[in-house]
Amino acid sequence: MKTEHLEGRITDYKKSIETVIEKKILWKTKIKSFLVKTLQNIVDKHAIGWRVQELNWIGTNEAVNITFESFPVELAEKINQMPNYQFIQGGALVFSESYNGNVRITILFPLIENISIEDSSLELGVFSPAEITEKLIVEMVDEFLKEIIKWELPAPKAKLGY
Repeated sequence: MKTEHLEGRITDYKKSIETVIEKKILWKTKIKSFLVKTLQNIVDKHAIGWRVQELNWIGTNEAVNITFESFPVELAEKINQMPNYQFIQGGALVFSESYNGNVRITILFPLIENISIEDSSLELGVFSPAEITEKLIVEMVDEFLKEIIKWELPAPKAKLGY
């Protein structure tokens, strides 16, 4: 049996594994800590009840997220006027390391009863670790806030006709 025609494919396979390893090294040595630092700077500058978390899940893959865990302090007085108001914790912007070394950016919405699994998250994109910049992170936080605002205050559905 002749296998000479496989040599190019084998070379490509080795290169693909090498690329994944390089992406994972970049995540481990630079991107993860850069995400934590950038997100923490946002949290420190804009204290609205959110925090940064580092997660280790799905075997060896890791993630960094920014999540709402408490009510904004400056609105506490208003909440006291409405004792039955329930702040729904959760909602997160997740930067997760994928199996191939890319970074998947996802919004997880707060969990409430009767919400379908399809409506509980929104994928914002998949990026090479080299594409993760401060500008991209800030843009993703902005998109996260827009989506959470829409989740909190959904637009009324317009009726057609009378």
